[in-house]
Amino acid sequence: MTTLEKTKKSSPPRVRQIGPRARAQRREAIALVGPALLPIIIFSVIPLVSGVALGFTDATLARNAEINFIGLGNFIDLAGNRRFWESFGIGIVWAGSVALLTLVSAMGLALLLNSDLRLKGLTRVLALIPWAMPPVVIAIVWRMIYNPNSGPLNGTLSWFGIPGVNWLGDFSTALPAVIVVGVWAGIPQTTVLLLAGMQSIAPEQHEAAAVDGAGAVRRFWHVTLPALRPVIIAVTALDFIWQFNSFGLIYVLTEGGPGGRTMIPPLFTYLEAFRNREIGYASAMGNVLVVAILVILSLYLINQFRQNKAVSK
Repeated sequence: MTTLEKTKKSSPPRVRQIGPRARAQRREAIALVGPALLPIIIFSVIPLVSGVALGFTDATLARNAEINFIGLGNFIDLAGNRRFWESFGIGIVWAGSVALLTLVSAMGLALLLNSDLRLKGLTRVLALIPWAMPPVVIAIVWRMIYNPNSGPLNGTLSWFGIPGVNWLGDFSTALPAVIVVGVWAGIPQTTVLLLAGMQSIAPEQHEAAAVDGAGAVRRFWHVTLPALRPVIIAVTALDFIWQFNSFGLIYVLTEGGPGGRTMIPPLFTYLEAFRNREIGYASAMGNVLVVAILVILSLYLINQFRQNKAVSK
């Protein structure tokens, strides 16, 4: 062994020294980030931790009621709550139907807006109108449309001799009617994202496909759709999560009726907390919803990670 090798082997590892300037920069960074983190901690982290903790107590809205730790008691009761799990199933049907139908409808509208359409600007403005309306306003407008006595929908049916339908009050039509409203409200933002994805596709790809004899349909299936795949996955996953957590639209339209046919988990949790005044039990429901959403979000992130890894290779 040479003298140089002995020196390298015996020399201790260097300890990186942080100078005064580096410490000052670190303090400045903390001072700049602190004001931005403070609202997140106050309005997001603390309520989330408090909500999780309440799920393990018997807290109620009764005045001067004591709060006792009951462990997994709420979760054990929740496991046998048939109505909650029925609402969970309805929530999956609602969110999945709205997400998929919104994607299909928005895809057609985005293709239309991406073409050489006359009055394209006016069409785009009209398509974005639902985006500017709050969910409560949308629900009120559609309640008027669905009104069984004076609504324009039943009025139109009567012109063709078709009897009117109690769209929001009938057990068989309430959920489909609410899904239609959810799709109508969700089309604009999905259209904007898909349109942005379409406009990012290089025109040379379509031109090359056209030279090879591909028509509009084949170009859509073999050029547009593969290029939009990451956008479609992201939009559908996030829209599913958003719809599963929705509250105001269904609350104003049906309040979960008739007979719980449109009762989704967030609405069920709200009624348990503020009508039955069982805050601890409702918090346990909220904890279950958070876990369900985290599972869906994890699947989406894993898929994105695999896609990015495949692209990098």
